[in-house]
Amino acid sequence: MDTLIQLSDVTKRYDNDARPAVGGIQLTVAAGEAIAVMGPSGSGKSTLLNLIAGLDRPSSGAVTVAGERVDRLSETAVARFRRAKIGIIFQFFNLLDDLTVVDNVMLPARLAGMARRRARARAAELLEALRIESQRDTYPARLSGGERQRVAIARALVNRPELLLADEPTGALDSATGEQIGRLLLELNRSGQSLVLVTHNPDLAARYTGRSVELVDGQVARDSGDGRARSTDLVAGAEPGLQVLP
Repeated sequence: MDTLIQLSDVTKRYDNDARPAVGGIQLTVAAGEAIAVMGPSGSGKSTLLNLIAGLDRPSSGAVTVAGERVDRLSETAVARFRRAKIGIIFQFFNLLDDLTVVDNVMLPARLAGMARRRARARAAELLEALRIESQRDTYPARLSGGERQRVAIARALVNRPELLLADEPTGALDSATGEQIGRLLLELNRSGQSLVLVTHNPDLAARYTGRSVELVDGQVARDSGDGRARSTDLVAGAEPGLQVLP
């Protein structure tokens, strides 16, 4: 499979005198993979995700995503790249409370220059696929945690990103709702969506991704992905994934 993410000897220091948040990371992720990034608090998981997203720049090393050296892009260019190529799901949803569900989902598409009618049609398609269309005109404060996370996933997918990054997407949810979101992410991967999932939950990682990367003190301590298995291959009798991708 084609390489989607390549981190080459990547180090990130927030303080020149302190231990690096990540140090000398080597990581390759193929298109179509679903991988879990795990490790204790302070191990560098969120820093790694931010480096891939271009939200942080490495102190040294190279970060390549979808063939682009994101560490070399200007702030304007990396923001444009992120809107086009990367969708991000946050633990606490990060929805705008003064916008309805459909307007929250449309927002990244409108910022990327998509016409309003087209953006609204794409949002409606996603809300239906993610089984939240009945709440399209509702404001986020009236939704349950699981419903808000479905809206956040729809928003992350609206520009058809090549890569979906999820930072503890079930961390603010009860266990039953977290299982629903885990299954939803698995469905997305079955449909071809590449996924990097940061989680503290080893069960979530084992059941809904095909590869686990464990960080300890900012370095890769374990990588189960020598075989590069996709999560699609791990579930016998898997149903077709969500039809929300090109």
